[in-house]
Amino acid sequence: MDLTDQLNCVITQCIQVSPMMKIIKVKPDGWKFPEFEAGQFVALGLPPDYPRCIESEDDFEPPKQGRLIRRAYSIASSSNEDTIEFYIRLVHSGQLTPRLFELKIGDRVWMGKKAVGIFTIDKLDTDRNIILIATGTGLAPYMSMLRSNALKRRGKIIIVHGARNSCDLGYSSELKLLASMFTNFKYHPSITRPGNEPAEWGGDTRYIGEIWKSGLVDELLGFKPKPSDTDIFLCGNPNMIADMKELVYPIGYKDHKKKSPGQLHAEEYY
Repeated sequence: MDLTDQLNCVITQCIQVSPMMKIIKVKPDGWKFPEFEAGQFVALGLPPDYPRCIESEDDFEPPKQGRLIRRAYSIASSSNEDTIEFYIRLVHSGQLTPRLFELKIGDRVWMGKKAVGIFTIDKLDTDRNIILIATGTGLAPYMSMLRSNALKRRGKIIIVHGARNSCDLGYSSELKLLASMFTNFKYHPSITRPGNEPAEWGGDTRYIGEIWKSGLVDELLGFKPKPSDTDIFLCGNPNMIADMKELVYPIGYKDHKKKSPGQLHAEEYY
């Protein structure tokens, strides 16, 4: 069977955010992606014989022939668009991202026909405050939330985004604009390798855990967050998520699970 027959979407936009980051938009070809909740994810896939981008290395593990390489990615677009947007980081020895990075507008890709996941805010009371913490492309589900209905909430919303370099702070212009337009929304970026910047970086250079311990999030909210009034979302590097859990467990936060709701929501990006 020709695997290209399974490629059910067309690339409509490719934006190289940085050498390591890319935004792509895909449009279903001949079918409609069903309604989803902001924060959910869906799988993308390509045949193993598709070319890899020049920046990549050899596959860490050779892909299986005769089947699509599939990986799950959080959706960055709003829940009412007819194209689906993804914010992707290049894994140099990975199987799928080097192939995705080689795609151009008009190329085809496979996408699953349903989004899934419980990393969402739709079921939270609109008065609750939300702290959205991310590293790298872990920002993607938060963009979907903001572009859907999050900014209509009555509670406060804080985004803290950490990256290696300023060019990796995807969506920063959009987030700064939203912060200037909505009084209940604050955005705080930080980079950890300011020495690599082409121009002097005057912003934060701390890791997420250091930012939390400094009390900055309390200042942005105007009070200390508690499980009774604020949900915390963590998305990105597993080490960041583990560190943050150790910091918020002692103040009463509980992991959110489908059958056991809590106030601490986590989505790990490997």
